[in-house]
Amino acid sequence: MKKNLFLFGFVLIATAMMAQTEKSESWYFKIGGSYFMQTAATEFPTVGGNLPLSKVYQGGKLVSEESVTGSFGEGFRTGLTAGYRFNKRVGVEMGVNYYSSKDKTMAQTKSDLPITPEGVYSFKSVGQITAFDLAPSLVLFLGEHKGFEPYTKVGILVPIHGDLEITSDAYAPIAFSATGVPTAFGNVHSVDVVKPNPTIGFSAVMGTSYKIGKNLSLFAELEYRNFTVHGKTKETTEFTVNGADALATRTKAQIHTNYRDRLDVNSNNPLFNPNTATVIDRKDTTRPNEALDELSSYVGISGLGLTLGLKYSL
Repeated sequence: MKKNLFLFGFVLIATAMMAQTEKSESWYFKIGGSYFMQTAATEFPTVGGNLPLSKVYQGGKLVSEESVTGSFGEGFRTGLTAGYRFNKRVGVEMGVNYYSSKDKTMAQTKSDLPITPEGVYSFKSVGQITAFDLAPSLVLFLGEHKGFEPYTKVGILVPIHGDLEITSDAYAPIAFSATGVPTAFGNVHSVDVVKPNPTIGFSAVMGTSYKIGKNLSLFAELEYRNFTVHGKTKETTEFTVNGADALATRTKAQIHTNYRDRLDVNSNNPLFNPNTATVIDRKDTTRPNEALDELSSYVGISGLGLTLGLKYSL
């Protein structure tokens, strides 16, 4: 009996030790940097009443015109990730990332004349997106061989903070007569900040890690991500004329914009409100103390990126 109990105990201990050996539940942490290229170019939204077009005038005549397309999916990202492996094959991750897109021209007009007989003047609007996001994902590990452990993961992207900053520079009318005719021109600089509505994106990754120490590994990931951002509000944060601050001279309608899915006669917009005069500056409304209403717009942040970094396993 004692011999049988001893053998039974030995089997239990061996089984427990084997189970601990096979056990692969663990935490790990990653830090990395990425560069993304845009994968889908779409037409940019209207910027300050200007269509997403690139126009060139010579001698007061329009000689070329083309649509301005692109995506804010090109840029740099840095991030921290915490991961947990349930077993050798399956795990989950939660990443926190900061993304800064490449500057993108959204609309521009070039002219060899300061102003054409039709009142056309030169300007350029450039946008950039910066954002923090959370990236939860499900990870499938494909097995380790000679230090390499390939894996795939799919997840979602949840932006938690960020904006689209649009910088515009123009040589434009800065004073008007009583009939709306420009009487003076100058260099106008403005910065508009667009705040987004909540959104969710999609991410798919193929990657591999390579062990360089007991707990330390290098990793590389090829990631595709796809999501769009829907504007909620816009605010002018800088406005200068010939280098002098002139933001205080702007009305609320000229500084603040609310994006709407629909515009009608009740909207504070010069094209739809019959009580609004259509003048050269379309933001001079008869309700200057209310925010302007404009149609909502979308911008894309789709991209294909390569991430390199370090992984530490507990």
